Amino acid sequence: MRRVIPPEHLSTFREPPPGPVVAFILRLGQALHQYGTPAHRLEDQLHQVSERFGVEARFFSTPTSIFASFGPPEALQTSLIRVEPGVIDLERLTLLDALALEVIHGRLSPETGAERVELILKAPPRYGRAITLLCWTLAAGAAARLFGGGLRELGVAAVSSLAIGVLDQLMHRNPRAARVLEPVAALLASALAVTAASVLGPLSVKVATLAGLIVLLPGLGLTVAINELASRHLISGASRLTAAALVFLQLIFGVALGQRLAELLPMPPMGVPAAPLPLWTGVVALVVVALAVNVLFRARPADVVWIVAAAALAFVGARYGARALGPELGAFVGALLLGMASNVLARVRHRPSVVTIVPGMMLLVPGSLGFRSLESLLARDVVAGVGTAFSMLLVAVAIAAGLLFASTLVPSRRVL
Repeated sequence: MRRVIPPEHLSTFREPPPGPVVAFILRLGQALHQYGTPAHRLEDQLHQVSERFGVEARFFSTPTSIFASFGPPEALQTSLIRVEPGVIDLERLTLLDALALEVIHGRLSPETGAERVELILKAPPRYGRAITLLCWTLAAGAAARLFGGGLRELGVAAVSSLAIGVLDQLMHRNPRAARVLEPVAALLASALAVTAASVLGPLSVKVATLAGLIVLLPGLGLTVAINELASRHLISGASRLTAAALVFLQLIFGVALGQRLAELLPMPPMGVPAAPLPLWTGVVALVVVALAVNVLFRARPADVVWIVAAAALAFVGARYGARALGPELGAFVGALLLGMASNVLARVRHRPSVVTIVPGMMLLVPGSLGFRSLESLLARDVVAGVGTAFSMLLVAVAIAAGLLFASTLVPSRRVL
């Protein structure tokens, strides 16, 4: 028997969303995910595009997938995109954000927008391998100075980070080999630090090892995970949190293997510790770290000055906040100042606030605390390890809270 639909119910059967609009939304979402956009920002950006074209849509993002459903609940068109966690590329995120606004404001059609997304993805990287390796080296050397190391620690950390950078470029040609980058890099950094202490004389093996691994420490991933959890994106946040913990464990495993060399090499007697470096070297190290992060996160040269200023503001705010309120609230102050300044810049410069927030967070993230916590646990110092781990989580929560407060006090009017 043929079913007859009552006239009053005909209005509930809507036409499916236009194909070009869906194609643009899916391609944009995949590109944003590929370059490190957190779940809450990605979903908000896609919702803006959908609302512009009157498309009823629902999005669900995890670190490894994007679910998108279009149309009314009784006639859903659902897509699943399998993605891999990508590297942060601030220049491409800026271009994608500008492209999304062009489509939202009607200056570009969805078909042209999808073509522009492909052009952005196919564009060659701005920075070559040589300058990228140089920034691996500079970031580690400057981090050793910020961790309180002397000239020996700076040199050892820079050499080990350079070796890890070369290893990273070689391993990324083989996806299977890239999965063991963290433990192999930790083994290399620890072995070089122990060997240098045996050959060159007394130096802080911990500082040299930690600074050599600074680029690989997942402090940023940990903070993003806490931020996603605070934004009620529980699955994505829990997944990122687990991934960050796994990277910490891999690094500690590699360090433990590398430190076994200490039993095979003659270690010199500890002498008088090296004299601390002048205060101005800390300022230089801060600027060098910000410049190196600018290249490692693939930001545009036009954003360098703003990135350095934002990083300095976050670092100084966290330092003075820690002196007055403690390390956890100090991180909150640094993140609050960073978020407010970045949102103001986003309004003035019409650029995504993430361009300055992400590099600035690199000087706040608790990656070194997590590394030291697991190192203490490995040395059977359970009390110190648990205490440091708790401090790490408090710092991560403080950073996420600071960014949330900043977005409330000074909204950026932009999704990214």
